[in-house]
Parts: sequence; structure tokens; C-alpha cells
Amino acid sequence: MSNLGVMTAINISPLRETRDRETRDSETPDRETRDSVAAGAAGGDSLLRFALRADATLCAGVGLLVAMAADPLSRLSGLSATSEWIGGAALVIYGLALFTAAGLPDVRRVGVGVLAGNVVFAILVTVVLVARWLPLTELGVVTTIAFTVATVGFAYVQYLGVRRLA
Repeated sequence: MSNLGVMTAINISPLRETRDRETRDSETPDRETRDSVAAGAAGGDSLLRFALRADATLCAGVGLLVAMAADPLSRLSGLSATSEWIGGAALVIYGLALFTAAGLPDVRRVGVGVLAGNVVFAILVTVVLVARWLPLTELGVVTTIAFTVATVGFAYVQYLGVRRLA
């Protein structure tokens, strides 16, 4: 019977303290709290953070795969193994940096920058493919187009996320 009294006291006391702290904090919110509440009220930043993290995950995953299989992929794509490895390593680093940046408080600024970068990337890849500046095989062209389409898809979702925060 005495264990029941201890258990009840443990469960009730923290709840009361939590309510008191929440009441006290809501009476004098700091600027960061007000900004995050305002962002949450405006639709939140969850879509943008999700789009950035999904982009980062895909880039890092594809980059790791490309870097690990650079030699066999080079025979399929038409690029050198060194080019494949450098491209893969760059994607891994970019993915890690983007995943980290997606957690920053001012995610809108990050989103605008990544959105612009993704659009510029898609345009440059299109120019490179149309001009045939790289010795890509047919499979190399198809995979490059597929990766660029995925990039444009992420850019669109990032655009929606940035727009939601505006």
C-alpha cells in the first residue's frame, strides 16, 4: 500500500511543476520562442525541413554508392573511375552538409539557397548534356537525366516549403 502512495507522488509532482513552468514561460516568451510559434502558426517549416533532409539523404546515399562502385560504374557511364569517385565523394559531403543545415533555426534561408542551387544545377546539367561536353554512354545520359529529374522534384517540394514560410 505504501508503494502506491510513493508512485502517485512521483507521477503527480512533476506534472504540477511542468504546468507551473509552462505557465511562467508563456507569460514571458523570448524572441526565439515567439518566432518559432509564429512560424508554426503560419504552416510550419516541417515540409521544408523534410524536403531538405530527403534531398540530403538521397545525395549522400547515391554519392556513397557511386564512390564505392566507381570503377564498374565508369565502364557503364563513360566517365573515368576518378571522375566517378570525386563526384560520389562530393555528393556525400554535400548530403552531410545539407542534412546539418536543415536543422538550423533559419531554415527558410537555407531552403532558398538550396532551391536556387538545385535549379542552377539542373540548368547546367541540361546544357552539358545538350552540348555533349562529357563522353557519356547512353546509360550515363539516362542516369544523369534521372538524377536531374529527382533534383528538380526536390527543388519543387523545397519551393513549396519556402513558400509556406513566406
